[in-house]
Amino acid sequence: MTNLPSEIDVAIIGAGAAGLGAARALENSGLSVIVLEARDRIGGRARTVMAAPGIPFDMGCGWLHSADQNSFVAIAGRLGVEIDKTRAPWRQQSYDRSFSKDDRASFFAASDAFYERAERAAEHGPDAPASTCLEPGNRWNPMLDAISTYINGVELDHVSLHDMDAYENTEVNWRLPSGYGALIAAYGAPCPVSLNTEVSVIDHSGPRVKIVTSKGTLSAAKVIVTVPSNLIAGEAIRFDPPLPGKVDAALGLPLGANNKVMLALSGDDDLPKDAGLRGAATQSGVGSFHLRPFGRPCIEGFYGGAFARELEDAGDGALSAQAIDEVVALLGSNYRSRLTPLVETRWVHDSFSQGAYSAAKPGHAAARAMLAAPVDGRLFFAGEATSPHFFSTAHGARDSGERAAGEVIAARTRTKV
Repeated sequence: MTNLPSEIDVAIIGAGAAGLGAARALENSGLSVIVLEARDRIGGRARTVMAAPGIPFDMGCGWLHSADQNSFVAIAGRLGVEIDKTRAPWRQQSYDRSFSKDDRASFFAASDAFYERAERAAEHGPDAPASTCLEPGNRWNPMLDAISTYINGVELDHVSLHDMDAYENTEVNWRLPSGYGALIAAYGAPCPVSLNTEVSVIDHSGPRVKIVTSKGTLSAAKVIVTVPSNLIAGEAIRFDPPLPGKVDAALGLPLGANNKVMLALSGDDDLPKDAGLRGAATQSGVGSFHLRPFGRPCIEGFYGGAFARELEDAGDGALSAQAIDEVVALLGSNYRSRLTPLVETRWVHDSFSQGAYSAAKPGHAAARAMLAAPVDGRLFFAGEATSPHFFSTAHGARDSGERAAGEVIAARTRTKV
């Protein structure tokens, strides 16, 4: 851990993927750099823990989404980290026992039609809630809403149609057997980080920026802010003078609710590995499950949206109990004695994130660019919420940090000239 200096060229606030990406991009720049992190670890919303011996569990990001364009793929290669390219369990790999082939074909036909309508509406019309593109009365609308909670953290009526259309999904999704959080921690290991350093005020009223932290005050020539949008929206970090435009932009990009649970599974030989498990849902408040990921003796569950928030509010153990009930309903009562809760997440109640990842509200798709824009050549902004096309992802966050670092260097060059 790095000690807090009194002066620095560049202070980076937040040691998640964005902050680490900025710090790595500023290596060999000739600038002194420090990353200020409120937590006692790096990684932010990326964290790998050992749920049980031989079962690493990603509490946050777990998939190398759009892997053919994901910058962490090359990073994993450089670090010698194994990548698993097994097909994701969300479509072709669904388990027939709980979701018949005929029902799956019907659902995916409805899903494809919905996204085609949404794309046309986004390209040719004003912004609106994505839910306006649902076909009235379609039996699969609740399940499409459930899928939105997994993807966006909120239901379709809270999702901007234009923002949804801006996301680039290449449908190539890979995984890391040792954990995505572990990769990000290894990537950030060389960075100069001051842990347990909570920032409360960024005073940019003078010639240098003063940053008030729980460990004292330091001054910086440039600052890169990479904290989650909810912290800016709620002014957990206060700007002096105020930046109402940034607060408004962040308010349009709230973090949704997404949580995971890992269940140990005994006697797993009768279940396929790396298969998806879910029923033909008639409600949006339902989980999605991954059977035996990497062939391990466990089931991973995923919940999103209002239902995930409700379960989190219910307290520790509620998510695990719900997941076990749903798995038993899908697979049979004999599975209840074979499932044991291991780990569950509660990201909304995490004071340093207050949610999972951002989804633009209807009418607020432009907020990403507004949040990303530099202020006075001294304040710069990064984080997944500022990514124009890969928001809600770790690589989108990392790339935004690299972009902000480039803006810092360009501003420094202009100042010298």
